[in-house]
Amino acid sequence: MYIGKLKIKTPIFLAPMAGVTDYPFRIICKEMGAGMVYSEFVSADGIIRENTKTLEMIKFDKKERPIGIQIFGSNPEVMSKAAKYIYDKFKPDIIDINYGCPVPKITKKGGGSAALKDLCLMDDITSAVIESVPKIPVTIKMRLGWDNNSIIVPKIGIRLENLGVKAITLHSRTTTQRYKGQADWKYIKLLKESVNIPVIGNGDVCTPNDMLKMFSYTHCDAVMVARATRGNPWFFKQAKAKIKNQPLPPLPSLLDVAQTCERHFKLLISYRGTKVGTNLMRQHFSNYIRGFPKASKFRKKLVTAPSLDEMKKELSNLKSYAKKLS
Repeated sequence: MYIGKLKIKTPIFLAPMAGVTDYPFRIICKEMGAGMVYSEFVSADGIIRENTKTLEMIKFDKKERPIGIQIFGSNPEVMSKAAKYIYDKFKPDIIDINYGCPVPKITKKGGGSAALKDLCLMDDITSAVIESVPKIPVTIKMRLGWDNNSIIVPKIGIRLENLGVKAITLHSRTTTQRYKGQADWKYIKLLKESVNIPVIGNGDVCTPNDMLKMFSYTHCDAVMVARATRGNPWFFKQAKAKIKNQPLPPLPSLLDVAQTCERHFKLLISYRGTKVGTNLMRQHFSNYIRGFPKASKFRKKLVTAPSLDEMKKELSNLKSYAKKLS
């Protein structure tokens, strides 16, 4: 598929997730077969202030390409300056505008999916960003609307396409739904039928079979996966085989899981330092260490390990246990 002139070989994307899709996780998912990866969403205000932590979230390796940097904010001028800064300094393949985050601390400041309540502001932000980065595609990630009484899909699709947006990712829930209830894929289908730009489906893709069902029902151009990949980057290997009608690779063994945990941990320590890296890895251990005998015991020890050395020791114990089972 193409987004603007950008060719993407595999239409299975890793969704941007705050606190999750940093460099270590992105690179693992990319190696597993993700066709496109995105940064965590980053604040436009933080970018133009050149906040160190914000800029660290944008850095990426050439091995991650194609990669999109996702930004959020409520001021068209600030969003425009942030997009230009990102392009000039980092040269990503795509700038993605977040109109989908439902978290109150973001929407109360007018960011994320708050724009769904003010389409004129959405127009202004979108146009400003597109004008500031003419050499790369600008894409949108959005929800159906603020609530069930204000759904703006599919009519918003033509409006965004006319502004120059090159692709739209639709998480088929409203803001007020947050992550509850069922994603309504019919709106992805309706959006796809209403525009000539690529539509990327998102929401309730928990297995590779769900991915196939979404493609079949909505005729979307790509599928974006979020929560199903946490602790399971092998999702992309399975999904890629499914979409190419190839034999499915074996499910990861416990030793595969332990070794991936070890690699993820090393990447985090190298990328974020000991203190932040160990703290971030705790949530990843919670996601990886599941579904095998004594999983809860190993998970608890890894998550509660008080130091880097203790965490390494418990991870070594997990690897030894995995080797005995293999």
